[in-house]
Amino acid sequence: MKILLDNGHGEETPGKCSPEWPDGSCLREYEFARDIVRRVFDRLHARGVVAEIIVPELRDVPLYVRANRVNDICNVAGKENCLLVSVHANAGGGTGWEAHTYLGDSMSDRYSAIFYEKAEAAFGKEWKIRKGSTDPADPDWDSNFAILRDTKCPAVLTENFFMDTERDCRFLLSEEGRERIAAMHVEAIMACIDYHQTQS
Repeated sequence: MKILLDNGHGEETPGKCSPEWPDGSCLREYEFARDIVRRVFDRLHARGVVAEIIVPELRDVPLYVRANRVNDICNVAGKENCLLVSVHANAGGGTGWEAHTYLGDSMSDRYSAIFYEKAEAAFGKEWKIRKGSTDPADPDWDSNFAILRDTKCPAVLTENFFMDTERDCRFLLSEEGRERIAAMHVEAIMACIDYHQTQS
């Protein structure tokens, strides 16, 4: 199985940052996403997992370009043998962790359920795990996001806490928070690989 890692947004994307907190700190989503993706990539590589970072650039790569990069890999490896994970930080004044897949029922939902299981284990005692439905087999949010809609392979987009809620943002800015978020993604991806092997 090939893991495709997408880091949300770019250094010039407008509005994708936290407020400036009283101590002068501020989270920029592109930097956070790239840091998490790099940590995940390094850990997967150390475990012998075949992974690729879809957007190595710091600039914001258009969604259609991101999707084309994913689909080019799917055309070679087989879409059923790929999993796309897109990493983001949330905004809107809430709190906690959530994940999104494209509309309808698909293999993406099976993988997303695994992510929810690992997120619950990693964060559930301290943070809200935000679910888009009451169905435990399909807890994610169904969303018409281009990176989910326009890519051929199963895809899960994670929204890792709220950068405009100070408690969440402090966690996102901290080394402990980033290590825990990266570790959760790795555990979920490894479990997805195990699941994929049982379906082959």
